[in-house]
Amino acid sequence: MPYKEKEIEKLYYTIGEVAKMFDVNTSHIRFWSKQFDVIKPATNKKGNRLYTQSDIDNFKKIYHLVKEKGFTLKGAKVELKTEKLKNPRLLDTMKPVEKLKLESIPVVEPELFSSPMQNDFVEKIAVMNSLQKIRKSLVEMQRELTELEVH
Repeated sequence: MPYKEKEIEKLYYTIGEVAKMFDVNTSHIRFWSKQFDVIKPATNKKGNRLYTQSDIDNFKKIYHLVKEKGFTLKGAKVELKTEKLKNPRLLDTMKPVEKLKLESIPVVEPELFSSPMQNDFVEKIAVMNSLQKIRKSLVEMQRELTELEVH
């Protein structure tokens, strides 16, 4: 049986490689990394940023929203958060605490508003407000856990 060479998939990509993939400057990649919470590069001992395939996928979504669809950065952030809420597969990757908080998010009834554009806007505002509350409670829980670990 002949030897069949496997295609090696990289675990981490450098900032230069990511910038080349999207045909942008490395400063652009650094900026988006700071602006979007979904991108969390690891760093090596030298402090170089290393991006996973998950980060690359998130960059693809952001690039599509900002560069191809014309979203602002703020609009892209909202879109990514609402996409996360709408995609049940993403719930499987969330921690139990996050799932509990998501279940308590109020649902805006579409028939309460006259136009689809108003409905979309109000839903996004409701989601943003709920996510802010969730973030605050998660930060509070993390602080409490840290205090418990110290004692």
